[in-house]
Amino acid sequence: MNTEQLGVRIQRFRELAEMTRETLAERSGLSVEFIRRLEEESIYPSLGPLLKIARALGLRLGTFLDDEFGHDPLIVRINERRQELHMRGADCSVGMTFYSLGKGKKDRHMEPFFIELVPQKSSCDTTLSSHEGEEFLVVTEGQVEIIYGQERYVLGAGDSIYLNSIVPHLVRCQGNTPASMYAVLYLPE
Repeated sequence: MNTEQLGVRIQRFRELAEMTRETLAERSGLSVEFIRRLEEESIYPSLGPLLKIARALGLRLGTFLDDEFGHDPLIVRINERRQELHMRGADCSVGMTFYSLGKGKKDRHMEPFFIELVPQKSSCDTTLSSHEGEEFLVVTEGQVEIIYGQERYVLGAGDSIYLNSIVPHLVRCQGNTPASMYAVLYLPE
């Protein structure tokens, strides 16, 4: 999925639902300007706002990443992984690159990802996000900082965290070295 496709896909699903940007904004709790920028300028927010948009449209988060095929069981070989989504703030470079490990399994209830994180400038957006569900993260390389409510945790390779996504949180690279992790998001229907 290239960087233009996410906004185009969201706009297509919004139009299929015969929903205006204003209605989507109201149902998702996001601003009309945010939705416009997402559709037209290819901004990539954290998963929280994307999940709110998916819920407002009555879709799974993975719908924005899925192709038109399905496999069961689904096997993703490491050399077959493809970049699916890049997340960055308004004035920052790409902070996270997501590789979907569930793309192609249409009946899934979890969203599995491999995520590469790069160090960010201290001036980058540190807004916490929240959404329904749970997340399980396992760091494979480097250090990852997790802000969870009022608490701050730094995880290294082999460390994991299982958290309730409704609590405001932020996940980002810690220090000056890139990091990577596996993440599984459970999103209730």
